[in-house]
Amino acid sequence: MATIPGIYRLLNAWYGDCGWWPGHSRLEIIIGAILTQNTAWSNVEKAIASLKQYRLLSLARLRVILCARLARHIRPSGYFNQKSKRIKNFITFLDTRYRGSLRVMAAAPTADLREQLLCINGIGPETADSILLYACDKPVFVVDAYTRRIFSRMGLLKEDETYDAIQRFFEKRMRSDIRVYNQYHALIVNVGKDFCRKLDPRCGTCPLGKECAWQG
Repeated sequence: MATIPGIYRLLNAWYGDCGWWPGHSRLEIIIGAILTQNTAWSNVEKAIASLKQYRLLSLARLRVILCARLARHIRPSGYFNQKSKRIKNFITFLDTRYRGSLRVMAAAPTADLREQLLCINGIGPETADSILLYACDKPVFVVDAYTRRIFSRMGLLKEDETYDAIQRFFEKRMRSDIRVYNQYHALIVNVGKDFCRKLDPRCGTCPLGKECAWQG
């Protein structure tokens, strides 16, 4: 039976280093984590590009910009009105709790910071854990829809498992390693996009085909 470390090695050999998460600063990664909710990454890239074009991708500018104007710039990401408020909510949290310093925030204990992030309106477990892993270099495994789909189809998880249960499942079976968690999440995303699709899965050419119990 396939194991979690074994699947990692197989996918790592197939794809190589994925170089994920794309972002040049902590702030860009955090904004991307919020914008990617319920949309494709290609749409996030367009929204990030707009923020950069108008020099809005800074804490100073995001503090003062009106939600309505911010929403116009992030429109390609979808749900732009809600996401503009979520970005502003995060900035308020950062200023209130960590004196506006991403560096100070990133140095906070992982469990405490995760609990605090989850208290921000619009920040759920996947977004919080993406911020922890990619922006703060915390060893936290990120679970997404691809994770649930792939590993339930392989017979390793139940499809209705909770987010936290799936996270514990992975973290229990792997060493706590930021680089490995980062790469594994990227590998899962690639398999989900390329092969293990919700509709029209490509089982015949999937690198996990021989390990998978599911037939699409």
